[in-house]
Amino acid sequence: MIALPYDYFLIAWFVLAAGSTAYVAFDQFNGNPEPTVMKWGFILVTLYMGPFGLLLYVLADKEPRPGEHEHFTSPLWKQGVGSTIHCVAGDATGIILAATVTALLGLPMWIDLIVEYIAGFSFGLFIFQSLFMKKMMGGTYWENVRKSFMPEFISMNAMMAGMAPTMSLLMMGRDMRAMDPLEFVFWGVMSLGVMVGFTTAYPFNVWMVKKKVKHGLMTERPEAAGQQRDMSGMKSETGQMSDEQMSHMEGHGGQQKAKKSGDREASPGGGHQMGGDATTPQLAALAGVTSFLLISGMVIPGFSVNLGLSARDVDGSIMPPGMINTFDLPGEAMKDMAAVKPRQVAYVAAPDARGDKVLAPRIENGVKVFDIKAEIIRWNILPDVAVEAYAYNRQVPGPRLQVTEGDHVRINFRNALPESTTVHWHGLIVPNEMDGPANVTQDPVPPGGSYTYEFDVGQSGTYFYHSHDHPDRQQALGLYGALLIAPKDPSAEVKADLDYAIQLQEWLKREWLTYPAMLMEGALPNYFTINGKAYPSTDTVAMKVGQTIKLRFIGTNNNFVHPMHVHGGPFEVVAVDGVNLKESARYQADTVNVGPGQRYDVVWTARKSGKWLVHCHIPHHTANNNVEQHGGGGLMLVLNVQ
Repeated sequence: MIALPYDYFLIAWFVLAAGSTAYVAFDQFNGNPEPTVMKWGFILVTLYMGPFGLLLYVLADKEPRPGEHEHFTSPLWKQGVGSTIHCVAGDATGIILAATVTALLGLPMWIDLIVEYIAGFSFGLFIFQSLFMKKMMGGTYWENVRKSFMPEFISMNAMMAGMAPTMSLLMMGRDMRAMDPLEFVFWGVMSLGVMVGFTTAYPFNVWMVKKKVKHGLMTERPEAAGQQRDMSGMKSETGQMSDEQMSHMEGHGGQQKAKKSGDREASPGGGHQMGGDATTPQLAALAGVTSFLLISGMVIPGFSVNLGLSARDVDGSIMPPGMINTFDLPGEAMKDMAAVKPRQVAYVAAPDARGDKVLAPRIENGVKVFDIKAEIIRWNILPDVAVEAYAYNRQVPGPRLQVTEGDHVRINFRNALPESTTVHWHGLIVPNEMDGPANVTQDPVPPGGSYTYEFDVGQSGTYFYHSHDHPDRQQALGLYGALLIAPKDPSAEVKADLDYAIQLQEWLKREWLTYPAMLMEGALPNYFTINGKAYPSTDTVAMKVGQTIKLRFIGTNNNFVHPMHVHGGPFEVVAVDGVNLKESARYQADTVNVGPGQRYDVVWTARKSGKWLVHCHIPHHTANNNVEQHGGGGLMLVLNVQ
């Protein structure tokens, strides 16, 4: 999924890795005199490390000119590269395979790390070292397992000490798509982990090559007529070896010294049997140090991130920038705070589309029937700013439901979201099973499911409906709409020449992604809307001098109290939370504090011509991503009085 800017970098990286691997494979099998196992080692490492693997190959192993491979690869640092290649090619392959399987099985991260270690060590020891290199090492398979165990143990520990924290911190960091093998970022983390693991393993491998405990780079040339086949490729045409060649043989980890021409090889493996100059205390010390590094690398990340979670638990969550991810943060919380996945968008609304459209009911046996569907859409809050929103009937806010006190209504609800949801009728007195709280009065409506809400309307005034299953996420992302109920007695309605509902909302849009705005570190909103649009894209309401307008302020937002202010003179507060105030209780004001869930009906009179603002009196809430456009932004609209 393309979700963040570095996804494009990852695609470019994989293209480079494929090209680098293709070149190394072609060059190795087209003439570089390495044994087959080393050819495949460089190919695999280049596949995992991309251009850096190619760089290692060119600098350390690629024969510059025919016949110079032995001399070219003789420096110790190059031999160390070859030894580490042995390690990485085998161990990393096992680790990557294990990481893929455990992620698909949904195993917790801490189990994943253990399985990765076992798989990597087993693949490296039993297959890549003891099996693939048996011909060069000589002896039986199990003899080679025994000889390779300690070097492989040290090398694997060092490598995994680098890979484990890299994978843990990145996979359980901000972008947890890294736990999903179907995502680019998973393979990007694998690649980076291998590079870090190569770096941590390299110095230990250099030491082991120096002590002839491990093999370095080798040379294998075809037999020439009249010459004995030599796995090290270092015999001259006269059958003699130079001092440099003998030294090179030792760097390969050969147990015995190279012989003069005519001497028989002491080992059936052609002089590549492992021995070494390292003492038992030295090997024990290395094993102890690398074991400590390994345990630290696997355990310490658990103090920062929750290693008890699996790929299924986090479900590819991408956390908001700046969100603090702690070691005890549950997977459900991560999914609740995560960005909307762009690939889940089912509909792209036109840039100028408006929400809060009146939904006309159909009448069935005297019942007013409404059909509502929840799904993910892309919605423009400004011409150049689109959010991935949860929406009813493909609009933000959802469609306006207009009924009359005493009506019997039926709402057929369908859930096309990738998660469960419900609908709550905020402030209404309804049968308990129709109220909507998930797992309290009803089972959540699953993805693809439906539910029918049916009740008699016994109140009048300004109300709204919204999700009541993870409402901190779903309502914040757009699942709300106005529910306006006319009184049965028309005379009970507070009259005005115009009627306009103002539904408030807060949004968090960062780095291409939409997150549910929340009152917590890293999740604070940076865009604010009235009826799904931010100023200057909000409505301009045309009026004439002397006309009145009923402004219905609806706190459909989740977080802030918004002090809503009207320029051009005070208004009269006539209703609160759907209840009309008695005339004696009505009062004059120019600002009302609209909290989440609250409603205020106010009547304002156009006293003078001009453009009069309606806006939140928190200045930050009248900006778009903290930038003013045409004198403001966010929670602003204009009453244009002529």
